[in-house]
Amino acid sequence: MDLGLAGQTAVITGGGRGIGAAVARTLADEGCQVALVDAGAIAEARAVADAIRARGGQAMAIEADVSNVDAAAVCMDRVLQHYGRLDILVANAGVARDAVIWKMTEAQWDEVLDVNLKGCFAYCRAIAPALRAQKHGRIVTMASINGLRGKFGQANYAASKAGVIALTKTLARELGSAGVTVNCVAPGLVRTEMTAALPAEVVDRAKQEAALGRVAEPEDVAQAVAFLCSACARHITGTVMKVDGGQYI
Repeated sequence: MDLGLAGQTAVITGGGRGIGAAVARTLADEGCQVALVDAGAIAEARAVADAIRARGGQAMAIEADVSNVDAAAVCMDRVLQHYGRLDILVANAGVARDAVIWKMTEAQWDEVLDVNLKGCFAYCRAIAPALRAQKHGRIVTMASINGLRGKFGQANYAASKAGVIALTKTLARELGSAGVTVNCVAPGLVRTEMTAALPAEVVDRAKQEAALGRVAEPEDVAQAVAFLCSACARHITGTVMKVDGGQYI
């Protein structure tokens, strides 16, 4: 199916690894010009961009702290100058610093909220004027089923993702009159670098929870993101799409 994304420009935060890298590759395969924003994995983001260009696509990598609001605005200006347009934001960047609440430090709380929630806010805020002015655009945020159900040992992560969901619904209302859709993808456990260090029993438990009996690959999430970015999803906004294989029903 042709998703009608050819020639559009997509900005993906956290684009160096895992879901973000898969989203960048998928959108590039659909004909998008992509900009991968990352800090901790900037070398990986550059490698993904190089691979996309080697296949004939258009890609750039930008080093930026996603929780820095001023840097987000600079990033959007840079992408606009380079590609001449802005169409899509995939606010994917996220970190986890797990601990039970009585052992969680203030630094662990702040880092997760800064990257996962403030970072989402920063890039949504930075791209909103351009999308409103052209009366078209797509924003897809990345939450988690743990933002819907909570998770033992993840007070900071679950709270940040619940905040992303609420932010998504609010922005859908604020930007809808300008023809901009804002949706959220909530994955279950995904096989990425971030989850690679999880104990085997945690992965096994997730498989047992899932109706499909497996954990997701990054490409499973990327395909859902691409759909929400496309004209096929033109009448979908403010929704939370779970991509969890039935892990949380």
